Order: sequence, then structure tokens, then C-alpha cells
Amino acid sequence: MTKTPIEFWFDFSSGYAYFAAAVIDDVAERHGRSVLWRPYMLGVAFKQTGARGLSSTPMKGDYARHDWARLSRKTGLRFNPPPNHPIVALPASRAFYWIEQSDPDLARRYAKAVFQAYFAEAKDLTDPAAAAAVGAQLGIAQEDLEAGIADDLVKSRLKHLCDEAIAKGVFGSPFFIVDGEPFWGWDRIPMIEEWLASGGW
Repeated sequence: MTKTPIEFWFDFSSGYAYFAAAVIDDVAERHGRSVLWRPYMLGVAFKQTGARGLSSTPMKGDYARHDWARLSRKTGLRFNPPPNHPIVALPASRAFYWIEQSDPDLARRYAKAVFQAYFAEAKDLTDPAAAAAVGAQLGIAQEDLEAGIADDLVKSRLKHLCDEAIAKGVFGSPFFIVDGEPFWGWDRIPMIEEWLASGGW
């Protein structure tokens, strides 16, 4: 029986998604699973829930910045987002789905490269050219990727997946779905491991 992939829903400007992206493929592999990487626009979920981002929420924002620095020290992952963090990561999300049409594995590699460029190298990815430049480092022609970001079908694809996320009850980043079971947050990854190992409870 084929095991279903772990759905990994995230916004590219989510600090906790950055830490999750570094480990989720390894978690899945240990349990004979694959990962379905699904960038979406967290702002769409905020409209549904009435929430707002951690960075712009009093007290929570201060805590999150402290926690991200702590996670960086613990994991060894550099955490150095650009000064205008958080951004609306629309170009990178569209770029991902344009790449995925022909090469899902390359799209996954692109997503990891985007996280690295944004959170480790402080690159502002609000400009489509900047998002395409990340793809160029992976051998994707920058002009082609910029055109893909502007493609109406790709725009529709991202919108459809944002709607799909809401329909599935996805409201945060990172958000995981394992065999229909939802898990919200980077700190749920150990629970996901236990769930996969035991078959759930």
C-alpha cells in the first residue's frame, strides 16, 4: 500500500517554516514518506481567522524574535532575515509552482534555496527578479523564471492552492497534514514523528 505524502504548507516569510523546512524531508524519509511542499500566502489565512503575523503583534513579536535566535543557536541554522521582514512572498511562491509543473524535485530544491536566501542571507525577495535570481543559482534561466512568475496560469494555480489550504483548515505556517491529521507549528514535528511511528492515536 502506497503511503501518502506529508503535506507541508508554509509561507516563505515564516520564520518557523524556515526551521521546519530544514528537517521535514528527513523526518518523512525515516518513516518511508515523501513530502508535498505547498507554499501558500499566509495573509489569505489571516483574512479568514482575523489573526496577524507574529512580527507585527505586540509582545508576540518580541517573543518570536527571541525564539528564532534561540532556535538558530540550537540548530546551527543562521537566522538573518532582511530588515523589512516579513515580506509578502508572492514572487517566490509563484516561481515554485511554475517550476513544479515540469520538475517537482527542482521546485523543492528551489524552495529550500529561497529559505536560505531570505533567512540566512537577508535577501529581499519582494521583487520578481530577486526571486528568479535564486532559481538561476540552480540552473534555471532567470528570464524564463521571471516570465513564469508573471504567467496568468501560475497566478491562478497559486490562488487555487490558497483556497485549497483554507478548505483543508490550514491557518498557519508551518502547517502539516499527515493522513488527514492536522499539525500546526514547527514544535509539532516531534509529535508528527511519534504519530508516524505508532500509526496515530
